[in-house]
Amino acid sequence: MKTFNELRKNLKKDYSGLKSLRVAVLGDTSTQFLVQALRGAGFDHMLDLKIWEADFDQIENQVYDPSSDLYNYNPEVIIIFHSTHKLLGRFNKLSSQDYKLFAQTQLAAVSAMHEQLTSTLSAKIIYYNYNEINDAVFGSYSAKTESSFIFQLRKLNYELMLFSLNTPNFYLCDLSTIQNQSGKADFFQPSIYINSEMALSLAVLPQVANRTLDIIDALNGKSKKCLILDLDNTVWGGIIGDDGIENIQIGYLGIGKAFTELQQWVKKLKNRGIIICVCSKNTESIAKEPFLNHPDMVLKLEDISVFVANWDNKVDNISGMQSVLNIGFDSMVFLDDNPFERNMVRENIPGITVPELPEDPAEYLDYLYSLNLFETISFSKEDEERTKSYQVEAERNLLKKSFDKEEGFLESLEMVSLVEAFNKFNTPRVVQLSQRSNQFNLRTIRYTEPDIEQIINSTDHTSFTFTLEDKFGSNGLIAVVILKAEDEGILFIDSWFMSCRVLKRTMEKFILNVITAAAKEKGFKFLKGEYMPTAKNAIVKDHYSILGFRKDKEFWYLNIDEFQMQETFIKVKEGSSYL
Repeated sequence: MKTFNELRKNLKKDYSGLKSLRVAVLGDTSTQFLVQALRGAGFDHMLDLKIWEADFDQIENQVYDPSSDLYNYNPEVIIIFHSTHKLLGRFNKLSSQDYKLFAQTQLAAVSAMHEQLTSTLSAKIIYYNYNEINDAVFGSYSAKTESSFIFQLRKLNYELMLFSLNTPNFYLCDLSTIQNQSGKADFFQPSIYINSEMALSLAVLPQVANRTLDIIDALNGKSKKCLILDLDNTVWGGIIGDDGIENIQIGYLGIGKAFTELQQWVKKLKNRGIIICVCSKNTESIAKEPFLNHPDMVLKLEDISVFVANWDNKVDNISGMQSVLNIGFDSMVFLDDNPFERNMVRENIPGITVPELPEDPAEYLDYLYSLNLFETISFSKEDEERTKSYQVEAERNLLKKSFDKEEGFLESLEMVSLVEAFNKFNTPRVVQLSQRSNQFNLRTIRYTEPDIEQIINSTDHTSFTFTLEDKFGSNGLIAVVILKAEDEGILFIDSWFMSCRVLKRTMEKFILNVITAAAKEKGFKFLKGEYMPTAKNAIVKDHYSILGFRKDKEFWYLNIDEFQMQETFIKVKEGSSYL
């Protein structure tokens, strides 16, 4: 990770061409250097953060004054930093009978600020939680009395997590964990705080800035989706082809424990929805043997979505995986103990993340924890089932090779789609798909649950969700279309986004058939579409042209009366309810 001075050097670089984002920073201690770190880290995350910084200790004044500079700036993201030291100062001013209510009172203040901000602005709020300070008034007895500051502080952090869990557009940046990782001495320097009101040291600012940018990336649909693993000396100790299954190092003795705990971490990522793949220079049957027969293996073959073990170079193998998975290289993380292999992949696959693993496997996990590689802002049932869906996709690819013509293969899949409007059951997946869909996304609008609720209650909008399943299994909810009524019989395609997993299965034509029939049923004469280019959605730049729309200036139009149903191999599933 770059130092603070290295991040400051980014401020002199050319930010033109980067996506701009309006950000407001409010703090009750000095935030000048935090702002510099955020903007410098933004450059490394391909973002031009246009930061408005509130005056020192003016959080409440800005939030509760509707005419304040904060509201005039209309930020897309608001960062709020209430420091633990100022929190302790407020605690110290209380009478003893009020100590027990401190966490509850502070949480109520945060909730009130959130309500005030979101009643006027559509911004996402990133709130820094509290690093720990133990004032040592009660010593170890602090854990047994609600009158201690550390008890109230830990309670407040817990209550903030519960609040975040149930509050849309409110996200916690975990300063408490950052202090645990960096150490109190690196996190906070008393002499600097006393002289400059800086509650974050220069040494820790890069970690805070990058953790904040990780959340912002996730809000903008940028996230890591796939972990690719080397095997020898990465997943287990030793070389399976030379040492044999009996002698590789896994388990709970010696260095084997480090590899076992790494596998446990990978297993949890898989259960969270991260795609796990293997890319190993090995004979496939030998590489698979530990997964099948070693009693201490945590990872099993059913945890692996794509398993590649051969003697080809890893650059070509990872490129092949990418074509199967249909995700960008910038969504992939590659772990390998070999510096040569790391450099080869890093230099030949732009965008892929290749951590520089420590030489000692005992340090692998703590290092990976510190990188926060797999930030997310959502979690759904589909995430838990993602590994199975990609394994099934591999089966489809094998079947496809047995057909001479694409049409025969598609017909053999026996595909059906459940079509529904937005509802309380599919809303979480709709939100998640909007956040993660970058390539097949015509206008790249990100939605939150309150946004979807507004669309559900709107008389001007019509919503569609599409699942896709075939004889191999279900892909779950894979596409969303939002239509908005305009004047003169025009229905505007406000959003159309889809998972790239189902490309080339005529899903686009099926969707057009459905929305055109719905538009005709409601008396509309034209469908109106718009393509808004981004760095990632070039694959849909000709989408409307291919489907028969005609361009007029920046928009595309389809005459509904002249429309001929498109040939597709997908049928509407029984139980669909969208008209």
